[in-house]
Amino acid sequence: MKRFFLFVFLLIALILPLVPVSVTAQGYGLQDGDDIGFVLPKDAQAAEAQAEAASSTGSAFILAAPGRVGVGQPFLVRLTSDQPLDSVSIHWQGKEVVPSISVWNNRHVALALLGTDVLNAKAGKEELSVIASIDGKENTFRRTVQVVGVDYPRQDLTLPKNMVTPPAEVLDRIADERKLIIKAKNTVTPRRNWRLPFDRPVQGKITSLYGLRRFLNGKARNPHRGLDFRSPMGNPIKATADGVVILVGDHYYAGRSVYIDHGNGVVSMYFHMSKPIVKEGDKVQRGQAVGLSGMTGRATGPHLHFSVSVLGKLVDPEPLFKNTVDNMLK
Repeated sequence: MKRFFLFVFLLIALILPLVPVSVTAQGYGLQDGDDIGFVLPKDAQAAEAQAEAASSTGSAFILAAPGRVGVGQPFLVRLTSDQPLDSVSIHWQGKEVVPSISVWNNRHVALALLGTDVLNAKAGKEELSVIASIDGKENTFRRTVQVVGVDYPRQDLTLPKNMVTPPAEVLDRIADERKLIIKAKNTVTPRRNWRLPFDRPVQGKITSLYGLRRFLNGKARNPHRGLDFRSPMGNPIKATADGVVILVGDHYYAGRSVYIDHGNGVVSMYFHMSKPIVKEGDKVQRGQAVGLSGMTGRATGPHLHFSVSVLGKLVDPEPLFKNTVDNMLK
């Protein structure tokens, strides 16, 4: 019997170091500008659920990501490690982002903004995967995210026919502009310059919400994929976050427009300006004026249309004005 207990003791002593360490989600910090608390979302799973990945290096990980997201709504993914991360890649709906890695209180943190687009997202299960490399060894985390429908309101608008249906002579122009816009929206650069909450581009009232099911002259059209702000002619429009101007144009639908790359797949867009005051390649700071509001393009009056693209998907910007990182991960 003594030999049996001795054998069990030795076996436990040998196996125990191989068991992944379970760590709490409190007390870590992020890079400057983010909250320092680490609160897991209510339906997130931590490193304990990824034991097979953690055990490959003997490191402790915390993966914070939602189990449910609404159609069109942005969400955050955050991976934390107690060991230096060589690299992290996050894969979502056929797109990849390699997020910046921050170090705070000896914890290594990768944070990414993701989402779906009300234009084409469907309710159902989607796979999120995160691949983290430590000392050349890859650890893969997988999460099933349930995309759920959102009952966005209907909006009926009566507009002149020429505003709704473009004449044939501008179709080539629209097609050429669409190529430039798609390229800008899908920009993914390695350095993250954004932080939450975003700055509002103008202080005017929001007059049209994201996701509105628009009916123009009684016919269903694409949903509204941004926010409309009340903004008088010539009012300064400010960058929502630090970034680089990647496109300035005068487009058929959006009028005079500015696109700003904020890094890691996040791009903000500002439409219907009377005058852009930045040029492509300019580095801009959060709160810096990038143009003046107007009513160029297909607009019935002065206002700002503001959109946010995440890996090419236009998401609802409103939660990004209201929430810190930790608030979005609760």
